[in-house]
Amino acid sequence: MSTVATWPSQAENWLDERGKGAWIIVMVLAFIFVWPIGLALLAYMIWSKRMFNGNCVARRKHHKAARYGFRPTGNAAFDSYKADTLSRLQEEQQAFEEFLQRLREAKDKSEFDAFMDDRAKKTTESDAEETEKDA
Repeated sequence: MSTVATWPSQAENWLDERGKGAWIIVMVLAFIFVWPIGLALLAYMIWSKRMFNGNCVARRKHHKAARYGFRPTGNAAFDSYKADTLSRLQEEQQAFEEFLQRLREAKDKSEFDAFMDDRAKKTTESDAEETEKDA
């Protein structure tokens, strides 16, 4: 597929990720600089219900969930397995994110401790130099 054909969908995805405010800002700027494009954006926002139906991000997440098969399949055993697996994966993701947070905090603490040690060392050296000058 050519780049020309995909840039509108890429722009739409980019704006949807940033929410309704981004759409409004782009529409206002389009009205200021090229009013027909602003008018077209307004019509598109009204037609696609982006203007009145809550948050673009929430709608996008709903569509993404439906696309990736988070709907019930009708097979109770498979749906149960899928629900258990998804909850286990969510727990693992949360545990991993907590681990990364602890790792970042430990790194920050070690950097801060190194800074404080370096600062204390410089202060000790400057005090020693002042003592030598006074003597």
